[in-house]
Amino acid sequence: MTRTTLGLGFSSCPNDTFAFHALVHGLVDVPRVRFAPRLDDIEELNHRAAGDDALPVTKLSVFAALFLLDRYQVLPSGAALGRGVGPLVVVRRDGTRPDRLVELAGRRVAIPGERTTANLLLGEFGPDGIERVPMRFDAILAAVANGDVDAGLVIHESRFTYPGFGLERLVDLGELWEATTGLPLPLGVMAAHRGLSAATRRAIGHGIASSVRYAQAWPQASREYVRAHAQELSDDVCARHIALYVNEFTVDLSAEGKTALDALAARARAAGLAPDGPSLIDGEE
Repeated sequence: MTRTTLGLGFSSCPNDTFAFHALVHGLVDVPRVRFAPRLDDIEELNHRAAGDDALPVTKLSVFAALFLLDRYQVLPSGAALGRGVGPLVVVRRDGTRPDRLVELAGRRVAIPGERTTANLLLGEFGPDGIERVPMRFDAILAAVANGDVDAGLVIHESRFTYPGFGLERLVDLGELWEATTGLPLPLGVMAAHRGLSAATRRAIGHGIASSVRYAQAWPQASREYVRAHAQELSDDVCARHIALYVNEFTVDLSAEGKTALDALAARARAAGLAPDGPSLIDGEE
């Protein structure tokens, strides 16, 4: 059977390498398709999806996806969504630190990208007048510790490693989201290019769900792949990262997950931070 090779973009973070290991290694089947993985920083994936070298299948920040619904269909599997998963604002443990979120006004805050969902939440809950300093997510902790910025908005594994940089949490934006909405927080989604046939997009969605189930059933199978991309992270941090970000919503968004996506989209659009448009989930499965 002839197979088409499709580029597949996701991050090098443990949750993604764990979830997509089976898919990229042919341990689950997507009819007539094989995948060429492209691992990159989430903001790089966001920018690529909006450009001329857009990947056929890619992870996207939910915020970025709001600008790309004419180009991509959000899939019902592969999402980073849950409770207790929110981005953190971290600061130094010294006399210069702000004590409240409102005190970030006029201060330099490192962010992991303009189109990240973390930055959307900072705009939703933070004060006006923040001087945002975009940088790769894995450079933020050092920038805060060194005094290059006054605070940092951290995602991914930095959620677990910031104390080692002498930093402390100012606020958990996910907690604010959950307290305000009562919903789990949608951070990222998998999306398939609308240039692919509807049947292929459905098959990819099913394949991603199967890959996540495989990883959950056989967690040791992906261990070397996860470790190869986890840089200097300890086994404990990798395990905690996977346990937090790979959950029932990663297999299937479900009605609650779709409600959370619609709620985030509605709040972003009402605040004028994202264009008006349809639901993030358009009903194709």
